[in-house]
Amino acid sequence: MPAELLGRWNFDPPLLAALIAAPLLYLRLMPERCRETSTAFGAAWLLSLVLFVSPFCALTSALFSARVVHHLLLTIVLAPLLALAVPKARVPGPLAAWTALQAVVFWFWHAPGAYAAALSNVALYWLMQASLTAVAAGFWVAIRRSPVPAAIAALLATMVQMGLLGALITFAGVALYAPHFASTQAWGLSPLEDQQLAGLIMWVPGAGLYLGAAVLLAWRWLVRAELAASELASRA
Repeated sequence: MPAELLGRWNFDPPLLAALIAAPLLYLRLMPERCRETSTAFGAAWLLSLVLFVSPFCALTSALFSARVVHHLLLTIVLAPLLALAVPKARVPGPLAAWTALQAVVFWFWHAPGAYAAALSNVALYWLMQASLTAVAAGFWVAIRRSPVPAAIAALLATMVQMGLLGALITFAGVALYAPHFASTQAWGLSPLEDQQLAGLIMWVPGAGLYLGAAVLLAWRWLVRAELAASELASRA
């Protein structure tokens, strides 16, 4: 219920133990840290607290739209922060494979049946969270290791598939996500309205963030190319 939300903190002992152990493990495995990598890890750790410990976690059980925000934060914010925190990380396989794998995993967990199963089983719930984050982190590591044109193409492809899934959810016409059928009215939304809001969030800001990343990468690439051309011209 809305009036109770601020008191709904998640103090699950295994979760807290994992969050406490994570910085210790990071310090042990990353002896050659720099300010950038440490900041990225710290930001990722704080975001994890928001996503899994704060009352926002409880809100995702009530609203599918909040769950979509949660998943977007996992894949578009937490995952690249983790990739930045371990700059020497490498992943097997080409960027195209990671792009396709991320799309498959994201679509799978947002299929109504798989989503309902994950919210009714603790092990499946954490498998959903872990797989979304791990595959997205692999995608962002592959982005960093790939030539700029390939990285831009992968980001644009991800933007398209994210927008398509968001559009399908928005225009489904019927409520599809059973775990939220009885929990949205307290927030002033019908299950279908909540689903439509979720689809719009995925479709516009979700896809838009990948577009923004592609534009930023292209802009930085062009700036570097112009600087290199200027240096060559000055030496001529």
